[in-house]
Amino acid sequence: MSALAKNGRQSMSELAAKVGLSKTPVQARVKRLEKDGFIKGYAAIIDRERMGEGHVAFVQVKLSDTRSSALDAFNRAVQAVPEIEQCHMMAASFDYLLKVRTRDIAAYRRILGERISSLPHVAQTSTFVAMETVKDR
Repeated sequence: MSALAKNGRQSMSELAAKVGLSKTPVQARVKRLEKDGFIKGYAAIIDRERMGEGHVAFVQVKLSDTRSSALDAFNRAVQAVPEIEQCHMMAASFDYLLKVRTRDIAAYRRILGERISSLPHVAQTSTFVAMETVKDR
């Protein structure tokens, strides 16, 4: 699985050689992994700096209400904010950790003020700006 995760575009023959099997059983295993939902899809790795989205901030979010309906409302609303790259519910002194990607700090400030702070039940946020990405995968 890790050989496929490193390069999803390689041929089945190349993958078979890496894992020490013939092409036919490798094809069958990959198809089964796809069918069973272990492989969710294939994606390109985008150079976000070159795309003008090099600013990364992590945002701790505390909600004013943590009942199921409030969590569901927050979860749905997060989906509509394209700058939020990741959203994790946490077992911590805050409720969610967001990874937000923007062009620069000014763009981030606008997203925080206009979009994140107005998400349902947001009571408080704390921002941590990444100075450098050391490892991304």
